[in-house]
Amino acid sequence: MKKEVVLSGIRPTGFLHLGNYFGAMRNYVRMQDEFNCYFFVANWHSLTTHPDTKELQNSVHRVIAENIACGLDPAKVALYVQSDVPEIAELYLYLNMLAYKGELEKTTTFKEKVRLQPDNVNAGLLTYPVLMASDILIHRAVKVPVGKDQEQHLEMARNFAERFNYRYGNVFPAPQAFNFGNELIKIMSLDGNGKMSKSENQMNTLYLADDDDLIRKKIMKAKTDSGPAEKNSVKPDYIENIFTLLSLVSDPSTVKKFEDDFNNCIIRYGDLKKQLAEDMVKFIKPIREKAADIQNNKDLLKKIIHQGAEKARASASATLTEVRNAIGMNY
Repeated sequence: MKKEVVLSGIRPTGFLHLGNYFGAMRNYVRMQDEFNCYFFVANWHSLTTHPDTKELQNSVHRVIAENIACGLDPAKVALYVQSDVPEIAELYLYLNMLAYKGELEKTTTFKEKVRLQPDNVNAGLLTYPVLMASDILIHRAVKVPVGKDQEQHLEMARNFAERFNYRYGNVFPAPQAFNFGNELIKIMSLDGNGKMSKSENQMNTLYLADDDDLIRKKIMKAKTDSGPAEKNSVKPDYIENIFTLLSLVSDPSTVKKFEDDFNNCIIRYGDLKKQLAEDMVKFIKPIREKAADIQNNKDLLKKIIHQGAEKARASASATLTEVRNAIGMNY
């Protein structure tokens, strides 16, 4: 039986963190055995915000290394860099003919970027959803793991697929949002304000590249309070987040001990955070060390990236052949 195609990408900006791992990457590792998976580093997308491209190569290598360190197997998935697949750019051109200025200007992310970078409203920002659609449709992916902030883009990708099919013939399936399980784990910032971030609020985010002492320092500074005044109280969000982290990296008996202490109003947050810090160090350390080993092995990285590009281009080329035939670009 032919496996369904899953696709997801990550921008090489900022450092991967614990929220990325439990919100996405852990699921990707599960997906690789059940689906035909394409995971890519979205370096073209990153150019819309004009990053320092001198650091782009290192950032791409780090993302590849961290994905493998978290459990992705390059032998099972296509793990590739977006710019190594030029077929995406050609499909992007065709789909731009089916995208309209008015709908692109209405996208939430475009309006937010205009607000944040009013002096850098480039065409790439405007057509970001078209490039994202090309990333998905070039492999005819049917399952796309996305967060809430990308659901509008995925809906637009379906629209572009439907317009193409209506105008030129049935080539693309309709991609759908997908994640394993009913509940996605949301990891809040350690100060209780929003989610952990790849580039902002760095002392309140646990990165997969953090060293042991920095992990301990961040967790010991996590927001707490004076403790519950009544037994079996509802935990505030920032306290619930600490217990969520504990449940992800600690032994169930340890979690139960601190849950009981909280419910009986004898919780000592200092002890809770010390335990969490040590268990978090044990969890992140092997990922950090394996990622560093891979990143320092340039020959291995080149081999992995080359193999990923070959897999991705084989799929992309087959799709593009059908696209050209449908449009009539086969002289």
